[in-house]
Amino acid sequence: MTTQQQLQATIEQMVQMGKGILAADESLPTITKRFAPIGVESTEENRRAYRALLFTAPGIEDYISGVIEFEETLTQTADDGTPLPEVLAQRGIVPGIKVDKGKGPLALSPGDLITYGLDGLAERLQQYKQQGARFAKWREVYPISRRNPSLLGITANAEMLARYAAVCQEQGIVPIVEPEVLMDGDHSLARCAEVTEAVQKEIFHALHRHHVVLEHM
Repeated sequence: MTTQQQLQATIEQMVQMGKGILAADESLPTITKRFAPIGVESTEENRRAYRALLFTAPGIEDYISGVIEFEETLTQTADDGTPLPEVLAQRGIVPGIKVDKGKGPLALSPGDLITYGLDGLAERLQQYKQQGARFAKWREVYPISRRNPSLLGITANAEMLARYAAVCQEQGIVPIVEPEVLMDGDHSLARCAEVTEAVQKEIFHALHRHHVVLEHM
């Protein structure tokens, strides 16, 4: 099967009518916060048990076509010893992986953020694919204020998303491209629409520049 055929097969399995994608890729700080109110310590075993509970829930395959996993989940197993990505695949659910490494300030552009994780991405994707992952997710964040996102912030983030998507497709992994324009703030609906349009426009220009196949993302 060629790389393009692999991508097409994954896409067709992910977009089945009436099914959605489960985001189970909480970072360690996020899942720690979720466990805290119910008095559960965020140990590796508790995180494994929690995700195994989700992935083995009866009938989940009737509603879920894909699951975005956190990196450690790819190496964890269900109670019977079956690798969790394999548990999903056996139920006709496509295993996926969050590949970005979090966000931080964009240099010399106050108020703008940029996401990390491009370094070594191709090698990581090869490993994730061997572990069962067939799609990936990368999120860029755009806070809105009077001056943000700046033109630099918009173009820099679009470039990151496009480069990520191109590397994914080269490795036979379907990329989920996630630009998140944050709702936080006192800006107007019109300002949100203005920013969203600018972000989407620049992203699709960047995807085109990097030869990303839109039908395979």
